[in-house]
Amino acid sequence: MKILIDERGKKYMPPTGEDFQTDLGIIKKEKIEGSTPGEELKTHLGKKFKVIEANINDFIELMERKSSIILPKDIGIVISYTGLGSGQRVLDAGTGSGSVALTLANIVGDTGKVYTYEIREDFATLAKKNIKNSGMKNIILKNKDIKKGIEEKNLDLIFLDLPGSWKIIEDAKNALKNGGWIVFYNPYIEPVKIIHEKAKKCGFKEIKTVEVITREIEIKRKGTRPRTRMIGHTGYLTFTRKI
Repeated sequence: MKILIDERGKKYMPPTGEDFQTDLGIIKKEKIEGSTPGEELKTHLGKKFKVIEANINDFIELMERKSSIILPKDIGIVISYTGLGSGQRVLDAGTGSGSVALTLANIVGDTGKVYTYEIREDFATLAKKNIKNSGMKNIILKNKDIKKGIEEKNLDLIFLDLPGSWKIIEDAKNALKNGGWIVFYNPYIEPVKIIHEKAKKCGFKEIKTVEVITREIEIKRKGTRPRTRMIGHTGYLTFTRKI
């Protein structure tokens, strides 16, 4: 999948089968279809656009969404802490616009599988569209309430981003393989204590909660310092392991 980057650094996903139009001018669809990554294309106004091959992060950044998404700083530590890798089987709920499912599917690869549950029909419809447009073939989307039962077994990771997620901890444990993980995402601290208590009663190990905060460094001629604005709190991640 190709994307275009203008002289300002802004990214675009050109429409399929149509001319590309922005405030910087028009590029004919034939030019885009015949282009190769690294090539420069000019609009009818002479403005330059760079063609690059999109990775999964580019696609997620530009895809349509109806809800907020889990940021790379949070999903990255989930992948790192749980040791997720090629060929593994993962469950994600709720799907939202599909960003977590897409990221996890990119990690587990063609030999792995991602099952994603979304209770809302409108979100499931959008996620289905985004998954199709991404080209990912290893995601199974279910427009279903996960609290009514988990059909999959022998999973390596279950990622839960939904209200009252601790209510399905027993079902989630039964769906996990030995050594598998459940990761709970909560924007508020109140559910975290409940999750810890439930996880201990269910016999989970390596129970811990983390908050990830990133701060970019600003490099200027007059000096170097942290940016005044930063990505602060987004959510709490609670890790539990079946051992």
